[in-house]
Amino acid sequence: MSNAKVDRREEIEELARRRGFLWQAFEIYGGVAGFYDYGPLGALLKRRIEAEWRRFYGIGEGFYEIEATTIGPRDVFKASGHLKSFSDMAVVCKDCKTFFRMDEAIDIDKRCPECGGELVDAGEFNLMFQTKIGVPKGESEQNNSTGYLRPETAQGIFIDFPRLLRFNRDKLPLGVIQIGKAYRNEISPRKSIIRLREFTMAEAEVFVDPGEKNKHPGFETVKEKVLRLVPAEGAQEEKSLEQAVKSGIIANQYLGYHVARVGEFLEGIGIPGDRLRFRQHRKDEMAHYARDCWDAEFFSNRYSWMEIVGVADRGDYDLSVHASFSNTDMCVHDGPEKIIPHVIEPSFGIDRIVYALLESSLYKEQVGKQKRKVLGFKNEIAPIKAAVFPLLNRDGLKEKAVEVFQALRDEAILVEYDDSGSIGRRYRRQDEIGTPYCITIDYDTLEDGTVTIRERDTMKQVRVPVAEIKEFIA
Repeated sequence: MSNAKVDRREEIEELARRRGFLWQAFEIYGGVAGFYDYGPLGALLKRRIEAEWRRFYGIGEGFYEIEATTIGPRDVFKASGHLKSFSDMAVVCKDCKTFFRMDEAIDIDKRCPECGGELVDAGEFNLMFQTKIGVPKGESEQNNSTGYLRPETAQGIFIDFPRLLRFNRDKLPLGVIQIGKAYRNEISPRKSIIRLREFTMAEAEVFVDPGEKNKHPGFETVKEKVLRLVPAEGAQEEKSLEQAVKSGIIANQYLGYHVARVGEFLEGIGIPGDRLRFRQHRKDEMAHYARDCWDAEFFSNRYSWMEIVGVADRGDYDLSVHASFSNTDMCVHDGPEKIIPHVIEPSFGIDRIVYALLESSLYKEQVGKQKRKVLGFKNEIAPIKAAVFPLLNRDGLKEKAVEVFQALRDEAILVEYDDSGSIGRRYRRQDEIGTPYCITIDYDTLEDGTVTIRERDTMKQVRVPVAEIKEFIA
């Protein structure tokens, strides 16, 4: 039996389409670049990741979750700097008029990949989707009716900070999380779900006293974790978190702690540690709000190193600008002292994490004369927890299988029922979608109340009483 990771460029996306993970949006109308729909299994996988993220930060870190609006008035994004700074440089083909990002133009040697024409500078392109809020009453009120779809979830948290602070009894540190849609009108999204115009972000905003950034209470628990780091200046190296903070490569304990925790989360849901690294932003790529930023990057066989999480030290930028533009007090009052908190932000691209899981989990294996294709998801991430099969569709086996299937669903376990084709074919179908366990109802089940449970990765089979199935697969 041999095991080989899959790195054929099209195989993952073909499986994702065929098995109901990801589909091109608006497909019957020819599709629109930068938009994808999640099919039944993809939506389940995405929800599992989000649930683990909520558990990790909501329960593990004790952060509260809010849900802010996805559309904001113009003044919000004027204050935040997005109207001025949230843009990419673009080039356009002189012949077919197709637009590309400037960094893509460098990769394609300044020739249009669509028609081979010459690419010329097209200037800056703001990435936000603009809309109207209500009906403008007159030309003088045009600006007041202009709104934008949010390009990140963070601004809603910053704007709600005064109320969040009161909710937390005026104490720091304060962690707030949010999962939701964000929108960026990308110039040329051509990389599956790696670059989308509508996508899901999961962000934590950690408000901290700037004088306490080197006093994270949990730093001792992660300081010995060894990280693969790519500093903005210098070569890739491996250092413990404690060494990285002491040497100043990572600016402070709060930033370092959350870099380490991001790594723990990604490995915890099944992304291999040997395909992860943390790369520091260079000065010329740093976001307008950031003092320092580290990207958790996943090595993709198709796209090379790609960002899946950003961990930024946003300083006091956000609260300061919103305080100034809105004339609102964003300070924390500690006796006579007034503090504008600094913000540490781990920002997760959920769609990119979905892709990273699909790519890193898929492998092919030769078993005797047959090949099987497997998505080796961790049990807590797998879309379907188990599948129930009758050995045959006769002699009461089908009725008993339906009974077991329904009993597991009644226990809030998401299981699938399958009585189509041979047992071997059914096993292969479940392996390919990542189902950890297959439960077969056979003649012994009718005699002694036990079932055969087959484990996906080892293919080992055990007999388990029907009453113990839930405990076994949990």
